[in-house]
Amino acid sequence: MEIWINPACSKCRSAISLLDAEGADYTVRRYLEDVPSEDEIRDVLDRLGLEPWDITRTQEAAAKELGLKEWARDETSRDRWIKALSEHPKLIQRPIITAEDGTAVVGRSEEAVRDALSR
Repeated sequence: MEIWINPACSKCRSAISLLDAEGADYTVRRYLEDVPSEDEIRDVLDRLGLEPWDITRTQEAAAKELGLKEWARDETSRDRWIKALSEHPKLIQRPIITAEDGTAVVGRSEEAVRDALSR
């Protein structure tokens, strides 16, 4: 199991605390420092069953600068979104937990973290 975190994020810290309390075996990836490649983002999206716009933090300054709210949300725009997430990792929703069964969850709630633990 791997968890993508920003240490400054309270949701990330809560997820880590829950994983620790449950004795989970996991690896921490500080994704702002160890930026995921476009291929890694595609893989995580496949595991999540989501599209890039589903995991984009559209209220971030970089999102506003890029005008993401006006970007199309369709198959032809998918690569553009993925490239933006790779170039601006702060836009990636957090924390993302990759589960042992090959799936992933956005662990913003205790229920989502527990869901990852049960997989």
